[in-house]
Amino acid sequence: MEQAAGCPAVGGSYPQKNAEILSSQYGINLFLAGLLLTFAWAVHAVGISKSHLLSYLITLMLIQLLWMLWYLCRSCTQRRLIRDKDTHAGARWLKCGITLFAVITLILDSFKIGYYIDFSNCLSPTEGIFPVTHAVHTILQVYFLWCHAKDVIQSFKTLERFGVIHSVFTNLLLWTNGVLAESKHQLNEHKERLITLGFGNITIVLDDHAPQCNCTTTTLCSIFSQGIYYLYPFNIEYHILASTMLYVLWKNIGRQVEHHQQNKTPFKFHGITVGMIFGLMVLTSTIAIVVVYLIQIGGSKIKSELALTMFYLHAIFVLALMCTAGIVALLIYRLEDRSLDNSKNPARKLDAELLVGTAAGSWLLSWGSILAIICAQGHPKYTWYNLPYSVLVIIEKYIQNLFIIESIHREQEKGNDDIKTLRIVTISRGSTLSLTPLYKEIYNGRAAHDSGDIPCLLKGSICGRENDGAGVSKEETNHDNSLVMHSASDFSFSSRNSVTNNKRRILKNIAAFLFLCNLSLWIPPAFGCRPEYDNGLEEIVFGFEPWIIVVNLAMPFSIFYRMHSAASLFEVNCKT
Repeated sequence: MEQAAGCPAVGGSYPQKNAEILSSQYGINLFLAGLLLTFAWAVHAVGISKSHLLSYLITLMLIQLLWMLWYLCRSCTQRRLIRDKDTHAGARWLKCGITLFAVITLILDSFKIGYYIDFSNCLSPTEGIFPVTHAVHTILQVYFLWCHAKDVIQSFKTLERFGVIHSVFTNLLLWTNGVLAESKHQLNEHKERLITLGFGNITIVLDDHAPQCNCTTTTLCSIFSQGIYYLYPFNIEYHILASTMLYVLWKNIGRQVEHHQQNKTPFKFHGITVGMIFGLMVLTSTIAIVVVYLIQIGGSKIKSELALTMFYLHAIFVLALMCTAGIVALLIYRLEDRSLDNSKNPARKLDAELLVGTAAGSWLLSWGSILAIICAQGHPKYTWYNLPYSVLVIIEKYIQNLFIIESIHREQEKGNDDIKTLRIVTISRGSTLSLTPLYKEIYNGRAAHDSGDIPCLLKGSICGRENDGAGVSKEETNHDNSLVMHSASDFSFSSRNSVTNNKRRILKNIAAFLFLCNLSLWIPPAFGCRPEYDNGLEEIVFGFEPWIIVVNLAMPFSIFYRMHSAASLFEVNCKT
């Protein structure tokens, strides 16, 4: 009977597992087809034009729009039903971040529409339809994620799996398209910089997909064409964040959620002043370095070398500080005795996997630079700074990953220290009284004094009292003594709690500092400050084309790592 009762449950899981496998394979094939189409356009394959790629992307976005509209309509009709929610998915700060990136993406789409209008005589109609469709897709998708990112879907599960996975890989293809367009722009500037550094023997014919006609308004065309490439980093981050949130939604389909109280973790500026000050100093100096770098690089050989030297020295200093902060945080964790939360959590698991997976991109670049420095026959002076820089990049990400992953897996404290209470046992004339004043009152020495009652709070000593000549029995004395010892042990909690609060304050400041440092280190590669392109040593050792391919493949993951680390550290700060 027990086996028969269990059979339906086991048998019922097979269709859902098959649906998960089938939907994932559908998404992978969708992505591979789009990836090959993107590659064919990039290398000028015969018979493949940009209009074919854009038509494919438009079709995918329209299918996703139809699915999201169907899901939203069905949710409205079932509004009264109680739905399971994954409290760990779709945090409010994550939604705010994706909304900010989406707003800038809409500005990018408006620039593309203006660019198409100015070059409409020689551009395909798909280049005008694409930004309009993408803008509608962006607005509806952000609304969908705000309202339904936490959903645990329990109905129409097979259909929903295909709809969500389609959305995941659509966003990944749009991310790939943005990365390719931004990388092509960086390559055009990169060759000019190498020539100024004296690497004129490196030659390559770069792709040129510029319109073959004149612009109707020269000034506006220049603004649109230049502005588009400065907005691409935000568009890239938007699509990768959307794909990760949708992936968590896909993993939650059909999941049995454990119903327990989730502690809210609001962000507070209180207690993180030191970390914020040092972090803002790093952020300000990084922006200044990037501005000077972009002005100086490519101007002349001397200016380019000075720009590279300045970048490396600043980055070495910042990475050394981040390594030190991470080591201090890990040492504090070793001194604490707190268990880890090993419950099933798709969002937390994905965060850890993305940290390690995307860090591999910058590790690949760093090892390539180290190998180039070792194997190169000639070494310009500025290239020697690349060695400690590359080593510190590897070490810093290793330490930071350990800190973040351990932080998001640590259990939160059961209650807030501000509302914890201590039980105080006071001994009055012939009676025992229990009071529970607030912890803050006890700590500040303001415990309530009832009429004639004197609390016994002194290091194990017994409070004296008048006996009016009456003797106290031995049993009563022992009982009173045990009560006093119990109150003393309760009060020793305050000293332990003070140490815990100091540790938490240090950890919060470290998390805030690392958060701003990761935002700072996201800015240089996102806006064209890429020494991996510009120092020229790697191109000599590996060859121009192979190294450029490596950089173009690894750099997007390195850029995403910094933004994802910043998001994870924000969560760590809230939980600590």
